[in-house]
Amino acid sequence: MGEAGLIEAARGGDESAFDSLVGPLIDSAYKLAVVFLRDPNEAQDAVQEATVRAWRSLGRLRDEAAVRQWFFAIVANQCRSMRRARWWSVVRLESISRRQQDLDESHDQRLDLGRELSKLPATDRAVIFLFFYLDLPLNEVAKVLRISPQAAKSRVHRAVTRLRLGMVEVKS
Repeated sequence: MGEAGLIEAARGGDESAFDSLVGPLIDSAYKLAVVFLRDPNEAQDAVQEATVRAWRSLGRLRDEAAVRQWFFAIVANQCRSMRRARWWSVVRLESISRRQQDLDESHDQRLDLGRELSKLPATDRAVIFLFFYLDLPLNEVAKVLRISPQAAKSRVHRAVTRLRLGMVEVKS
């Protein structure tokens, strides 16, 4: 059954058709939520809630070819809503237990990159994740983040510039 057939079946209440549409996107959606929220547990909650919202709003999906960006947009909106909620402003303690291990240079660089990425605003982290990690074209990044394609291009450029500046400072 093609994607259009799956969408129609899911609109008719077929849960397995909906799972066939959204199921392959869950892992990437979870990673997107982690980028936004920086907390794996909250990211799981966000994706779960976004999946329920997607099920309920399946009738609003207009472009059958855009299931991925439609679902990612729902996940991104859920993450934004969760960040705005009052409970999100509670101060969280970092994990106290840290593993001690021999660090090689590539591991150090990944740590530096991760640290610099975490310093970026959530919108910059999201645009980097969508564009570079998920390899979405700029027009899809724009639709997921609900901005214009030119704004998406500008955000990618700004985010990469900020990231590079942070990495240069780390190496110095």
